[in-house]
Amino acid sequence: MKSSVLSLLILAACSASLRADTLPLNTVFVGQDRFKDVAKLAIPKLDRLQALPVGERVAWFGQVLVGTPYKGYTLEIHDHVEAASCNLHGLDCWTFFESALAFARMCELPPEQWTPQHMLRHIELDRYWGGKCTGSYLSRLHYLEDWARDNDKRNLVDDLTRKLGGIGVPNSAREMTVNADHYRYMKNSSTNRAGIAKLEAQLRERPLYMIPKSKVPGIEPKLQNGDIIGIISKDGTAYGTSHVGIALRKDGVLRFMHASSPRNYGKVVVDSRLYDYLNRYKSHAGILVARPVK
Repeated sequence: MKSSVLSLLILAACSASLRADTLPLNTVFVGQDRFKDVAKLAIPKLDRLQALPVGERVAWFGQVLVGTPYKGYTLEIHDHVEAASCNLHGLDCWTFFESALAFARMCELPPEQWTPQHMLRHIELDRYWGGKCTGSYLSRLHYLEDWARDNDKRNLVDDLTRKLGGIGVPNSAREMTVNADHYRYMKNSSTNRAGIAKLEAQLRERPLYMIPKSKVPGIEPKLQNGDIIGIISKDGTAYGTSHVGIALRKDGVLRFMHASSPRNYGKVVVDSRLYDYLNRYKSHAGILVARPVK
């Protein structure tokens, strides 16, 4: 009994120390100069941007971020304390779309509230279960299918995958456990490793919904600027989310805008037609689609 009480006290103490607000701003927000540059472009156009659907704003800010270098693992900012964070000097596929989305939502704010702190709050709203970072790594939405489901539940996005003909396929969901040493928070915490393993096991127990690649040409006319497009790849006999970007219609062509890894472009680009992009890689099996609604 005494041992159990002691364990609970230790857990309570650890939880109390895991506070996101304990990290300094220069740790959680890198690229404040870049933030100011984007704000200078957007604020004079706020009236016009506010009149647009949020998806159109996402596409607009995505194009502003084109050319930003690709940089992975920018969310691994501490050994233990998880916090909403941003790095505008380097983006990966996930931080690219969520940065564009955060800027799009900030258009509802008056100019004096365009601050890094307010952007971090919008990122927190998007990135964490229920929109709340508890200071724990496990409060973050780590898999795109969970992100779409949780944000849909909170009416922030409309998960259109099944509505557009998506089918259920087996979910592989093991990438983070297999590559645990690449993730600073997992490398330094057996609790985080166990929590992610449990999360992945739960994902493998339910279908992963995707629109098959062969069906994408038929639904491209239904996609809109700013739709979040998750790429699903075949992994042996199962499937997993492997990449993500933003839909952008240019000259009548539905293109894929994304942060491309160093082995390709190494920066944020407006790529080819979405279907052509999918066909570029044999492993690409289909897509999921989430439409920002507010």
